[in-house]
Parts: sequence; structure tokens; C-alpha cells
Amino acid sequence: MTSSAPQQSSHSSNKLVVIGLGLIGGSLAAAYKARCHSIDKPLEVVGVVRRKKAAQYALDNHIVDRAVLSLDDIAPELVAGDIIFIAVPTLSVVDTLKEIKRLVDPAVTITDGASVKGNIVAAVKNIYQAYPQQFVPGHPIAGSEKSGVTASNADLYLRHRVILTPLNETGSEHHQAVKNLWELVGAEVLTMSVEEHDAVLAATSHLPHAIAYSLVDTLANDSDNENIFRYAAGGFKDFTRIASSDPTMWHDIMCANSDEVLNAIDLFQNNLNILRKAIEEKDSKTLLTVFNRAKTARDEFLTLLEEDK
Repeated sequence: MTSSAPQQSSHSSNKLVVIGLGLIGGSLAAAYKARCHSIDKPLEVVGVVRRKKAAQYALDNHIVDRAVLSLDDIAPELVAGDIIFIAVPTLSVVDTLKEIKRLVDPAVTITDGASVKGNIVAAVKNIYQAYPQQFVPGHPIAGSEKSGVTASNADLYLRHRVILTPLNETGSEHHQAVKNLWELVGAEVLTMSVEEHDAVLAATSHLPHAIAYSLVDTLANDSDNENIFRYAAGGFKDFTRIASSDPTMWHDIMCANSDEVLNAIDLFQNNLNILRKAIEEKDSKTLLTVFNRAKTARDEFLTLLEEDK
């Protein structure tokens, strides 16, 4: 399935191939296409999707220049300088990597947007029997409770951070290509180790989602008060917004990063037990210490966000 726009030569080295046009992949495709057009940079953005309806939507809304239903349809055209971005659910990345290994030239740059890096890196080594120079693990720290190609947003990555976790074997030219890609769409690129990434994201993203899902599920199914949501204040809506995120995606993330998520849950549960005891014993000193410490920490966090704008 293709658009009516003229296609470039099969020898072009200006292709971005996005496998999976959900929120993350579709937004990168739309952003890269828009930014490159604005600076008159020649390129072609190709989306690889399973459903014809999603492919047609991506074409009709100018998210991609071309949409194909299989990597086989585009792989023979890819050469050095082209980039593949894997944006499928975390537990589906392994099958995608196997396809890439079978079909794609080793000179093509490969990166991903998975929220967990440890299992992806392990899968790469298992599939390739070594870490290929072309692979640059990555994770954009941006998102929404919305999902699917209709959630694509060309401004999603503006002033957001992207974490790259390159390996010792990662080729510098591939690393630089991926860094340039994200900077072009307005993101700030940071680098850290795989291990640090998974620990940090478990605490700051995966744990909050687990808490939000558990809280809403508890109130919806275990509470005796049928009107509990009717009288919930705006703060409850804000806090639980992320429980509207794609359940399949978050199932995959929790399973893929289970060790670090469990560590974060255990730490949170221990602190929650301290708070529970303080409430039970009306221990004002402990309650005020925890609340004031948390308020100070969050205020400092908001200040940092403002400084980064």
C-alpha cells in the first residue's frame, strides 16, 4: 500500500522505517517527516503495520510517506544510512528482531523505543550471537494514556528526554545517527547504562503505573461504596490518569522488568507500612516528617522541570 507521492530510488540512504505505528512509533514518524520537510531534507518515512486500516490512516493523515504490511516489502531497499525504529510492544520485540536479522543489511542502523532495555539487549545477543554494531537501544521518555495510530502526535517529543543505552560494541556512526534523529524531532538525548535505565524507570514510571492500576481496580471491585467514583475529586482523576494506558503494553513492561519493578514495589510497600503505622498510632511527628519531606522533594522536582524548559 503506497501513497501517490513519488518514491525515491531504491539506492536512497534517506529512509526512516518505523515498525509499529502506535503512539510512540506514529509520533516519531509524523515528527521526523514534518521536521525534515521544514528544513528541506530529502527522506522517506515508511511505516510497517499489520492492519490495512492503520496503514491507510497513516497515509491519509500524512504520518508516513509509505505504509507496508511486512518488513519483507521494504527490507531489500535499505542501505547504510537508513534507520529502523522498532516500536512494537515490549514482548513482541524479539520476533521483530528475528525478522530484521533475517532480512536487513548489517549496515542499516537499528534502534528501539521499548521501556525496558535489559530484556531487549539479552534478546539481541541471543539472536545475533553477539552485539551487532548497528543496534542502538533507546527509550523516549514521553507518552500518553492514548494508544494506536490515531494517537500519533508530531509534537510528542518536543522538549522531552530520550535515553540511549549504547553497548560497548555499538558503532559510533550508528549511535550518532540515532542521536541526530531524536534531536531533529526536538528531544534531549541522554546516555546511561542498561542497568541504570531499568532501575530508574522501574521507580519513576513502572511503579506509578502499577500503583494507579491497583488503586483503580481496588476501588472499582473491592469497595463497598457504589458511589465512590461519583464523588472523586479532580486530584483522583489526575493521579489515576495513567490507569487508562494500554493494558497489553503495561503487561509486557511489568513482565520484562519484573525484578526491578518488584524491588520498587517492595521499597514502596515498606514505606507505606511505616505510614500506615503512623496513621494507626496517630504519630504526628512521623506523618509530618513524611509529608513535608515528600512536598519538598516534589517541589524541587517541579523546579528542575521548569529549569529544563
